Amino acid sequence: MGLRNEKLRWQLVSGVLRALHLERLMSRYSPKIVMAVFNLINSGVSIALVAMLALVTQEPFIFPSLGATAFILFHVPLAQPASPRNVLCGHFIGALTGLAGLYLFGLQDAPSAFLTGVDLSRVGAAAIAMGLTGCLMVAFNVVHPPAGATALIVSLGLMTNPVQLSVLMGGVLILLMQAFFMNRLAGIPYPVWSSRAAPENSLAIQR
Repeated sequence: MGLRNEKLRWQLVSGVLRALHLERLMSRYSPKIVMAVFNLINSGVSIALVAMLALVTQEPFIFPSLGATAFILFHVPLAQPASPRNVLCGHFIGALTGLAGLYLFGLQDAPSAFLTGVDLSRVGAAAIAMGLTGCLMVAFNVVHPPAGATALIVSLGLMTNPVQLSVLMGGVLILLMQAFFMNRLAGIPYPVWSSRAAPENSLAIQR
């Protein structure tokens, strides 16, 4: 399984380099260096695009858990957690359960826990959000680990307006569009919706 993931990662990097006529880099430097620099550039560009949109619109298109999503999308693109279905549904579940935790404990209008500190109500909201996120992702077979961070981001009060959740999902969609383009450019059959990877292999996001 680890060897298969390593081959897919190299296929992605080498495919993009060939498409950009930079294949000489593969013979000049070791595969590990090439893949590390590829992740440096691609993940950085991905987040920069979303962050620029946030800057222009002054809307929260960028949020911390997108960083973990970007890594998965370009490191193991054919794993089940990297599929558009899992990414979109996972973050959507995390956002909704985070919002549910806020409303359940009456924190929808409260300042962020990062400003006021954590009290028992916030503990309850975070616990409910994280517990429900894990439960629902497993129940609906849409596991995407970074969505757990999304649940905490919302339940801790960084995003409390339901309208912001649509912006949050917009940021996820933009990241997925770039992942689709880059992976297909490299010749990787990145799925339009759901990965065909076997469930028992889908959680291996590292060797």
